[in-house]
Amino acid sequence: MVETSAGLAAASRPKLREHAGRFSASSLLALAAIAFLPNSALAWWNGDWELRKQITIDTGPSGANITDPVGTMPVLIRLHAGNFRFGDAKEDGSDIRFVAGDDKTPLKHHIEKYDSLLGEAFIWVNVPEIKPGTKGEIWLYYANKKAQPADDAKGTYDPDTLLVYHFGERGAPPRDSSQWANHAQNAGQAASGAIIADGLHLDGRTPLTLPGTPSLALPENGALTWSLWVKPAALQRHAVIYSRRDGPNSLVIGMDDGAPFVEVTANGSTQRSANAVPAAPGSWHHLALTASPGLVTLYLDGNAYATLNTSLPPLNSAAFLGGEAQEPAAGEGVSQAPASPEAQGFTGDIDELEISKTARPAGFIKAEAAGQGPEHEKLLGYGQDEETASWLNGYFAIILKSVTLDGWIVIGLLMIMAVISWAVMVSKAMYINRQGKANARFKKHFQQFAAGLTVLGTGSEHDVESLGGRIRENDRNVVVDSSLYRIYRTGAEELRSRFGSASTPLVLSSQSLAAIRSVLDGAFVAETQRLNSLIVLLTLAISGGPFLGLLGTVIGVMITFAAIAASGDVNVNAIAPGIAAALVATVAGLGVAIPALFGYNYLISRIKDLTADMQIFVDEFTTKMAESFDTSAGREARSLAAE
Repeated sequence: MVETSAGLAAASRPKLREHAGRFSASSLLALAAIAFLPNSALAWWNGDWELRKQITIDTGPSGANITDPVGTMPVLIRLHAGNFRFGDAKEDGSDIRFVAGDDKTPLKHHIEKYDSLLGEAFIWVNVPEIKPGTKGEIWLYYANKKAQPADDAKGTYDPDTLLVYHFGERGAPPRDSSQWANHAQNAGQAASGAIIADGLHLDGRTPLTLPGTPSLALPENGALTWSLWVKPAALQRHAVIYSRRDGPNSLVIGMDDGAPFVEVTANGSTQRSANAVPAAPGSWHHLALTASPGLVTLYLDGNAYATLNTSLPPLNSAAFLGGEAQEPAAGEGVSQAPASPEAQGFTGDIDELEISKTARPAGFIKAEAAGQGPEHEKLLGYGQDEETASWLNGYFAIILKSVTLDGWIVIGLLMIMAVISWAVMVSKAMYINRQGKANARFKKHFQQFAAGLTVLGTGSEHDVESLGGRIRENDRNVVVDSSLYRIYRTGAEELRSRFGSASTPLVLSSQSLAAIRSVLDGAFVAETQRLNSLIVLLTLAISGGPFLGLLGTVIGVMITFAAIAASGDVNVNAIAPGIAAALVATVAGLGVAIPALFGYNYLISRIKDLTADMQIFVDEFTTKMAESFDTSAGREARSLAAE
C-alpha cells in the first residue's frame, strides 16, 4: 500500500521539529562556547592557579625615568589590601608565584614578610633584563590551595651578590639571604616599621659585626657594590655607618652632619670625598657605593653624590656596621689604620644591606632606590586581578563585580530575550532553507505535470499525490516540506471533490474556478502566516532590547550618584566602577538588538522570496486549471470514456 502525502507529512513533522530543536540547542551552546572561549592573547601560565595580576615595571619618563642600563635585579613587590586579595591566597603566601612577561617563564622569589591578617607582604623577585626608558611586566599568580612553598632566596640573587641582610630577625644575628651564607656575628636591636618590613636600630655604641669570610675578601683594585637604607636620628659629626680596616688599608662610609662621605685608605694614604648637600635626618635615604678600578662613586637616593678617582685596596678582615672597627689587642696581628679621632658610631635605623663583588650600573642603583623607597609606585604598577583563563579578565571583572542587583535583573531579562531571539532566528532559518529546497524540487516536477492536470479529475489518489508518478519515494521526504506542494494538494482536493464519478463532466464553471481560487488564496495566506510566525519576537528584541538596557543604565547611574552623595566620597575611583557597571545594561541591550536586527532583515528577505514564489504558483495553478477543465476538455474526456 502506497503511503499518502498527508501521512508522510504527519510522520515527518515530529522528526523535523526534533532535529530543529536539537540544532537550535546545539547552536546556542556552540555560540556560548565561542563567546566564553579564552582569548589566545590571554595565555594562562598554569590553570591550577585561579587568580593573577600583572605588575608593570616602568623605567620610562612616566615612571622612574631611568636612562642608564639596569640589567637583572631583585625587585621588591609590596602587597597590601589595596592591591592584593589576601583572603584568596594561602595564609602563608606559599601559593604565590611570579612569571616573566612571556607568561611562561617562572621567576625565582622569596618572601621577606607575609602577614595575611594585617594585609601586608614584602616579596623579592629576580626580574631578568630590566631595560631603561620603557615598560616591562611580570605576572603574579596566586589562589591555589594545593600549592607547595617555592621560596628560593639563594636563587633570587645572582652569584655576584655576596651578602643580603633583611634584618627581619629579632634577638638573633641577621642572616644572609644570598647563597654565600655570610651571616652576622652578633645580634642587633630590632626596629619595627622600617622602610621594608623590620629593620635594625644602631645606637652608636655597639656595631654589628660582619664576617671576614673568603667570599667577602676584596682583592686589590677589586669591584664592589654596597647599598643600605639609612634613617639618621639626628645630625652627627663624622658618623661611621660602615667600616672595614685591614692593616694600612680601610674603607669607611658615613655621614658628616648629614652629608654622606666615603673614605678610602690605601697603604696609609687616605682620600675622602667632598661633602655636598646633606640628607635630612628623621627620613629614609638610600645610600650606595660602587667601586671599579680607578673610580669610586657614592650615591644618595639613586643619584650620583660624590666620586673618588681611586681604587679600593685589598681588604680581608671583618667589617662593622654602625661604628669603627676595633683596634686589635697587643700581639694580635698588624695594627690597623687609625680611625679619625672625631669619628663616632652612627645613630639611627638601617634596613636592607646588600654587598656585591661587581660594580652595578648606575641604572641598577637608581632602580633599587626607586623600587624600594617611598615612591616605589613610580617604578611598579599593580594591575587588576584576573580570574582563571576566561574572557572575564581585567577590566571586565571589575565592571561585572560592580553591577548592582537591579542591573543584574535587567541583564537577566535581556539574556532571556537574547536566547529567545537566537532560537527564533536559528529555527526560522532552518525552516526557510527547507522550504526553499523543497519548493525548487516541487516546481521541477510540476512543470512536467502541468500539461496533464486532467489526471486530477480522473486519476487515482496516488496519481494526484505523486504528480502522475513523477514524485518518487526518494523525493517525497523533501517535497512534503514544500509550501507549494501543500497549496497544490489543497487545490487537487477541491478538484476531486467536484469530479466525484467518471460520469461527471470534467468542466469547471467560472464560479467553481473562482471558488477554488479562493481556497488557494486561503492556503497561501496560511503558508504566509506560518513563514512569519514568531518573527514578531525579533522585532520586540530589536526595539525593546536597547530601551530595556537604557532603563538599567539610568537606574544604575542614579544609584551610583545616590551612594556617592550618601558617603561624601567624590573621586574617580568611587564613581568610575559604578558608571561602568551601569553601562553594562546598555551594552547588553545592544547585544540583544544588533544580532536580532541582522537576523530579522535576512529572514524577511527570504520570506519575501518564498511568498512571491507561492503567489506566482497560485496564479499559474489557477490558469492551468482553467485551461485544462474548460468545455472542450470536458467533451474530449467524455468521448474517451465512451470509447
